[in-house]
Amino acid sequence: MRARLAVRAWEYRQRDHAYGVWFRLRRLLAYSASAWSLPEAEARRLLAEGYAADPVGALLEPPKILLILPEERLRDIPGRSPIPLRLGPELLATRWVALVPFPRADS
Repeated sequence: MRARLAVRAWEYRQRDHAYGVWFRLRRLLAYSASAWSLPEAEARRLLAEGYAADPVGALLEPPKILLILPEERLRDIPGRSPIPLRLGPELLATRWVALVPFPRADS
């Protein structure tokens, strides 16, 4: 019983040290219709255009740039490639990621 409580306390401590990053990343993915890998030059251009990186990407190691883009803007980007929309090795290995949100119901 004591060992189980010690393990649970350790798990809670680890989760608290992550500042909720995994919950925030899962929520970001849940609101996205698709995920795309971007070339670095294109991602930097999008940042210069004013698209902001979601702060949760900076909390990951190695840090990632997670951009929320409309589908219309993503179509114009050469060299993009789709990646599975899940917490998997493809997403976690990609440094420059574009997430396309679901279309709004009122538009």
